[in-house]
Amino acid sequence: MAADLRISPRERLILTAILEMYIATGEPVASQAVARIYADKEGMSSATIRNVMVSLSESGLLEQPHTSAGRIPTAKAFRFYVEHLAGAARAATGTNAPQLSAEKRQQIDECFAGVTSRQHFLERTSHVLAMISSGVGVATEAAGETEWLEHIHFARLTAQRVLAVVVTRGGTVLDRVLQLDHDLDQSDLEAAANFLNGNFRGWSIERIRSEIQQRMERERSEYDRLMRSVNELFRKGALEGVQPSQMIFVEGAANLVQRDVDHERLRVLLGALETKQRLIDLLSAYVDARQQAVRVVVGLEDTIPDMENMVLIGTGAKLGAESVGTVAVLAPTRIRYNETIQAVSYIAQLSERILQTPRS
Repeated sequence: MAADLRISPRERLILTAILEMYIATGEPVASQAVARIYADKEGMSSATIRNVMVSLSESGLLEQPHTSAGRIPTAKAFRFYVEHLAGAARAATGTNAPQLSAEKRQQIDECFAGVTSRQHFLERTSHVLAMISSGVGVATEAAGETEWLEHIHFARLTAQRVLAVVVTRGGTVLDRVLQLDHDLDQSDLEAAANFLNGNFRGWSIERIRSEIQQRMERERSEYDRLMRSVNELFRKGALEGVQPSQMIFVEGAANLVQRDVDHERLRVLLGALETKQRLIDLLSAYVDARQQAVRVVVGLEDTIPDMENMVLIGTGAKLGAESVGTVAVLAPTRIRYNETIQAVSYIAQLSERILQTPRS
């Protein structure tokens, strides 16, 4: 892990120079190029710089794509660079949230002029992040927040067969027949419905599922009659089938075509970007939408194997205590990290100011 890496101040200086030169040019960096910057300023000879680059290569921070070429940073080096940036931001501001210049804030604010709804905010976010980062801007609505329980009703049909009718505030009406393991009379069903309607009306379906599961686990050894009834109904799928439609906006895929991505990997990446659920799963795996600390992940191969040389920079957007969704940038590792981190953080915080009108 880069967090455990120990390198000298001189190695850090040279590694940072190589990273920033590679980000700027996309070309392998030769020792002569570093020497032109530091030979006089830091009193380092070309031979010293070459030796440091060899040491960095042995540490797995640099690699040499061709025998006669310079060196390029590895994913491990980019992780170190990101952690160094985060540390510098904390030292300078006392917070994990970097600050944008007034000029950049004004530019972003102008892009969001006239935005009032969540959908419009997320859609505009994907556009602005793609523009600023030259990567792919992604914005997705918080999972499970598009459907809320309005009312649930249970009716006994025959022994061990129950009709469940779920009405959501979004207008969805779902009815299904549940085949139970144990018979429940109508009074049991009415008590269960009253419990759910009284405690969870206005909750998202996903939140209800989670809360019921937690209560079941806490009280597993001492269920009363009501909780046994609720458990049976939930176990048989009383709320299954109510699937919220999760909005996701993606913009900037064309930016990848202009970057140094080989054609086969580009084809796979574009295919992944076109698959809504894969992107939702990717963001869910790495970014907690409930938090507003910016997460930077270099190498996404654990979720999508062909994204080992990609970086995800994302965070949650909130409105009070409620999660609005996730805003993020996907790009090759050669990206302007500091500027992109700042932009993602600032746009996420805009949700508090822009989305002041509750969603109807």
